Amino acid sequence: MRFMVIVKANEDTENGVMPTTEELAAMGDFNEELVKAGVMLAGDGLYPSEKGARVRFDGKGATTVIDGPFTETKELIAGFWIWELPSLQDAVEWLKKAPFAEGEVEIRQVHGPEAFGDALTPEIQAQEDRMREQITAQQS
Repeated sequence: MRFMVIVKANEDTENGVMPTTEELAAMGDFNEELVKAGVMLAGDGLYPSEKGARVRFDGKGATTVIDGPFTETKELIAGFWIWELPSLQDAVEWLKKAPFAEGEVEIRQVHGPEAFGDALTPEIQAQEDRMREQITAQQS
């Protein structure tokens, strides 16, 4: 199972406060442990929402662009990982080892093909497989 591990933003991350050398080193060590265990597939920190935008779709084909910053800090994301593990409990156990002093992190399971049932036709699955292969090739 794949999981998105979502590091919630706070006042510091939204104000562009960067981690200290010690915090970066601790997170680097944790990430290295994840990689060596075959858990971590991806992960990055995000710039504050002032450097972002939201696009709202109205259901009728029109879109509205809302430039950051966004006001609800508790709803924002400061960073993420993508992990592959056998269960949610395994993800929770790994996350307990993360070098966070405070804050909140959310773990959400990523849909696999089985979640879409009959709507995922063989043609759509083949398209998905091709795209994943392309992405992997581009990253190499």
